[in-house]
Amino acid sequence: MGKSDLALPLTELEDYGRRLRSLKTRLNHTKKLFESYKDDIGDGSVNDALDDFESNWEDGREDITQQLDALASMSDAVVREFKKLDDELTKQVNDAVKTEDKRKGSKGGGGEK
Repeated sequence: MGKSDLALPLTELEDYGRRLRSLKTRLNHTKKLFESYKDDIGDGSVNDALDDFESNWEDGREDITQQLDALASMSDAVVREFKKLDDELTKQVNDAVKTEDKRKGSKGGGGEK
């Protein structure tokens, strides 16, 4: 039989949510980035093209950022719920072990001679 344990890369999932939020932040700063290079580029046609890109990019950016937020939230929810489940299962196992220990200790005649 194969291994039946469930394993999730929680650290990677936590990092995934953070990376998605970072990506969203960077996507929302393209206008400032373009403006910071305006004097370095010099050619007005390049700056005009960047402005056009930024205007068109604005249309689709909202949808993309909403999807990034949704993915990050789902990742957070998976981590949170898996940790909660893991804590509950740990508690159940610990309670079962304590109950078993009490049963063994209450039978008497435990082997002392």
